[in-house]
Amino acid sequence: MNKAECAQVQVPLDYAKPNGRKISIAVSRYKHTDDKNYQGVLFVNPGGPGGTGIEYAPALARWMGGVGHAATAAKYDIIGFDPRGVGSSQPALTCDKTWYNPVRPDYVPHSAKDEAVWKAKAKKYAQDCQRKFGWMLPHMRTTDAARDVDTIRAALGQQKISWYGFSYGTYFGATYATLFPNRVKHMVLDGNVNPKTVWYDAQLEQDKAFERNMKSWWAWTGKYDSLYHLGKSEKAVEAEYYAVRAAAKKSPIGGKIGPDELDDIVLTAGYNTGYYIPFAQALSDWVTKKDASGLLDWLNTGGEDNDFAVYNAVQAADAKWPRNWNKWHNDAAKLYKEGYRFNTWSNVWFNAPIAYWPFQGGPALKLKASKSLPGMLLVQSSQDAATPVAGGYNMHKVFPSSRLVLEVGGKTHANTLNGNACLDDKVAAYLDSGALPKSSKGADAYCQAVPALNDPNPTAMTAKAAGAVAGKDLPIGRP
Repeated sequence: MNKAECAQVQVPLDYAKPNGRKISIAVSRYKHTDDKNYQGVLFVNPGGPGGTGIEYAPALARWMGGVGHAATAAKYDIIGFDPRGVGSSQPALTCDKTWYNPVRPDYVPHSAKDEAVWKAKAKKYAQDCQRKFGWMLPHMRTTDAARDVDTIRAALGQQKISWYGFSYGTYFGATYATLFPNRVKHMVLDGNVNPKTVWYDAQLEQDKAFERNMKSWWAWTGKYDSLYHLGKSEKAVEAEYYAVRAAAKKSPIGGKIGPDELDDIVLTAGYNTGYYIPFAQALSDWVTKKDASGLLDWLNTGGEDNDFAVYNAVQAADAKWPRNWNKWHNDAAKLYKEGYRFNTWSNVWFNAPIAYWPFQGGPALKLKASKSLPGMLLVQSSQDAATPVAGGYNMHKVFPSSRLVLEVGGKTHANTLNGNACLDDKVAAYLDSGALPKSSKGADAYCQAVPALNDPNPTAMTAKAAGAVAGKDLPIGRP
């Protein structure tokens, strides 16, 4: 693993019973090379919940080096880990490995019968999770995972940790800071979860933000109609997309891509503008040449559900969710009717097993600051869809000593270490010395989105090259 050291750290399943049943957390360490300026350990979490982080120890060093800050990374032992239930940790949650297998029923129900099919699928998934891992599910709260981090800290012989959290990793880090404020040295939170919407309301806010970002991609595609031939305006490309989607329902693209699979593929363009070029080209190849290979390259072929199982387990345990299906249906139907079409129903089914979970979770931890907590650096893109901008402002309010850097116009989720020098230099300065922007009303500092990244030029980069860049291990997660 590129010189990383790996280990399993035993932790209590239930911290109320420290001598009871044990599980283990997979940990990697990419050691510092600058002895003179050693800063201790820097934990990194990619988000999810459910994202594997074991490879992020060398990856974070690589990303920092890639944006000119290898010297900063060299000062830390970078710690990657798979949170409880994830990946190489033991046990790894899995409830139904066929969940993602194509071709699935259309996300968008056009009748009560259609909706009943997905409800049954979600209910069975929850029942499978209970049958296989019912003993573990109540102990999948973010607070449990934060206590695991503190156990790892102690095992490493460190008094304090630094933290770099992307997406859900911001909530994870904020939870650690709430529980263990005296153990925090530096904390970078990029793409902030809104502490006011954990977790049911968060998906409703996502639906609105993703609609905006998908329209941005369709508008961008229309701008380059001479290349893609999908329409000359946002509305024209959007209409073409939904025509392709409807046709895929009748006859799956390449025999494997139905409407859900197509939505899942291109949704990533709403997360990250690095996918604009390859997805527009892949869609164009199918529409203009009936060449499905580009889309098939990005297909989730199924056979694995660990990330999905952990995602549902953590969110179900963390907070109270509606148990009355009418609430889910009415909220989704209202949003869809209002024009938030793209992500609304897919988000319902992504979370729906929680409506049938074997227990009611929560209450959600109340995040709070402490006088002993050092200043944290919060980074937020103004048009982030997965964690909308309100999350950055509300996290900033919870932790008054934090500083908020806003990427103005930025459409990519959790966008540090991705080539915006204004952002990356501030992160490096903070990790080097704790330096933070001066406090100001609202956001404390501003960085303009980089046009070449935020609205890429397909005449300057081939779809294959863009796809290779976009497909690398970028720090994105859901949420």
